[in-house]
Amino acid sequence: MSLELARKVADAILYEGYLLYPYRASAVKNRQRFNFGVLLPPSYARAQSGSDAWSMRTECLLEGDAPRLDVRVRFLQMVTRHAGRLLDGQDATPTDPNGTPSGPKYEIVPELEIDGEVFQTWQEAIERDVVALDLSVPDLADNARHIRWNTAPAEETETLRDTQGKAAGVLVRRREQIECSIEVGAERLGDRLWKIAVAVENQTPFEQSGATRDDALPHSLIAAHTLLSARGGEFISLLDPPPAFAAACAGCQNTGTWPVLIGGDGLIGGEGLVGGERERGWMLSSPIILYDYPQIAPESDGDFFDGTEIDEMLALRVMTLTDDEKRQMRNVDRRAREILERTESMPPERFLNLHGTIRGLKPTGGS
Repeated sequence: MSLELARKVADAILYEGYLLYPYRASAVKNRQRFNFGVLLPPSYARAQSGSDAWSMRTECLLEGDAPRLDVRVRFLQMVTRHAGRLLDGQDATPTDPNGTPSGPKYEIVPELEIDGEVFQTWQEAIERDVVALDLSVPDLADNARHIRWNTAPAEETETLRDTQGKAAGVLVRRREQIECSIEVGAERLGDRLWKIAVAVENQTPFEQSGATRDDALPHSLIAAHTLLSARGGEFISLLDPPPAFAAACAGCQNTGTWPVLIGGDGLIGGEGLVGGERERGWMLSSPIILYDYPQIAPESDGDFFDGTEIDEMLALRVMTLTDDEKRQMRNVDRRAREILERTESMPPERFLNLHGTIRGLKPTGGS
C-alpha cells in the first residue's frame, strides 16, 4: 500500500469533528471542538481532575528477521484567527514616528461584514508531521530513537479591503509555541518477533493561572495519531491475533490510542486475493477505536468531518440551508466552503450513488 492511500485513511482521523453540521461558527457544537486525540500541555493536563492527557503510547507486534520501520506522528496545530475592525481614522498600515510600519489598530470582533461578505473569528488548523524513516528495528532494541520537535509562535495579519480597495478590517492569525518529544523503541520477544513502542509527549511550557481548555488548545497536539510502516516484516493484528501470538499481543500496553492494520481492501494484490493473505505492512494507531482495515467508502466525494457520517443525509441537510446560513458556512473557512461548493455542484448520478450499495452477499445458515 502507498503512503498516499495510508494518509487518506489517517486524514479521516485527523479531521474527525473538525467542523460539524450545520457548519457554522455560531453553532454550539462548533464552539466546543477538538475532542479526540488531544495532547494538552502537561502542566495543564495534570491540573485537571478529568481524563485530559498530555502523552500517548502505542505498542504493537512486528514479525521479521531484521525489519526496518518508518514512523510518522501526525496532528493538527490550532491557529487562532481573529476578525478585527479598524478603529476610526486608522489606516491599515500606520507607521511609527520613525516611519516604520507599526501594524493596524483594530478591535477584535466575533465577525466583520464587508460589502456583504462575512469574516469570522475562528479556530483554523494546520497539519503537522514528525517523521523518522528507515529505522533498523534490531538497532532500536539496543538504543531507542529520541526525536524532539518544536515550532515557535508566529502571527500574520491580512488586510481586508472593500470593493473600492479601501482597507476595512483585518484577519489576524496566530499560532503558539508547541514542543513535543517522540521515543521509538523495540524489544525482541523471539527469533522473528519484536514489540514496537512509540511514545509521544507534549512538552510545551504553559503556565497560565485560571487557564481554560480553550486557552490550552493552541499549545496542544490535536487528533494526534501514529502511522507505522514496515519493510522486511509484517505487523500482527492486536484485534484478531493468531493463537501463537495471543499472549504477546495481550502484553502490549496502549494508552490513549489503539493500533489497527490498514491497507487497501485488506487483500494482497488489491481486488485479487493472493493465497488468502492480507496486507500487514501498515499500522494506524488511532485515538478512535477502529477495526482492522478501515476504509473510506468509494462513493464518498469528500469529507463531512464526521467519521460516522451518512453522506446522503448530510448532503441533503446542506441543500436545505437558507441563503443566509450558506453565506455563514461559506465564510467559516476553506474546508467549510469546499463542502458547500461540492454539495451544490454534485451531479444527480453522484448523489444517487450516496443512497447505498451492496458490497457483497453472504449465504444464510442452512437449517
